[in-house]
Amino acid sequence: MSDADEMPSVLGVFAHPDDESLLAGGVLTQHAAAGARTAVVTATWARDSPRAAELADALAVLAAGAPRMLGFGDARNESSAPRQPRWCDVDLDEAIAQVVTPIRQFRPAVVVTHDGLGQLTGHPDHRRTYQVTTLAVEAAAFAQLHPDAGEPWQTRALSAATHPRSEFGELEPLLSSVGKTLLSVPDEYATAAVDVTAWLDQKWAAICSHRSQLTGERPLPALLHRLDDEHRARILGTEYFTKLRVPPAAPGLRKLTP
Repeated sequence: MSDADEMPSVLGVFAHPDDESLLAGGVLTQHAAAGARTAVVTATWARDSPRAAELADALAVLAAGAPRMLGFGDARNESSAPRQPRWCDVDLDEAIAQVVTPIRQFRPAVVVTHDGLGQLTGHPDHRRTYQVTTLAVEAAAFAQLHPDAGEPWQTRALSAATHPRSEFGELEPLLSSVGKTLLSVPDEYATAAVDVTAWLDQKWAAICSHRSQLTGERPLPALLHRLDDEHRARILGTEYFTKLRVPPAAPGLRKLTP
């Protein structure tokens, strides 16, 4: 494989265990299969919780290394991290420092996170993760910010996992059937549509590793688990992203637009 064809290293930063598999499981597997380094930061749930063990199993399937859990509380589950603040309540600068550290440690070419809407359902932890990650990617490049978090690192790109309005398909009735809100971006905001059908078996196996989410009425893994293989493949076979950031422009520009 030539340098031009090499897959870049990817660090996913997501709110909850299972977000990584649902939103970017195919892309993480694709990159790992091509020899790229991949890893995942998870903002919520305690490191000794049952969901942490499930996350470890999922990341093993995705070949994305060991969990990197920040250990904060889920906004909607008090038992997620007893005695720890909710992720959405953590001081912003502290939250940024928490994400700057793994960025500088892992030194990824690409960071992937939630979109600004909160990825389909508008979960407050999703929106918080988007806000913190976009700021942390920039802060990680400046040695003067969070000097205790390691040597500065400039990523090449930041992308948000998202869903364009015209591509809801069978996902819309599935989520609507349990009263979940559907939030989408205009089609032109989705700058990449990645066909991950070649890695669908690994993606689905990773989702199923989150065993606690395969039962109950409302969790998306449970909804998907009740579908037949064909319907599930149509929903999970493409992952959508919006490129949020490019490296700084060359010096000497005298206007804001190209």
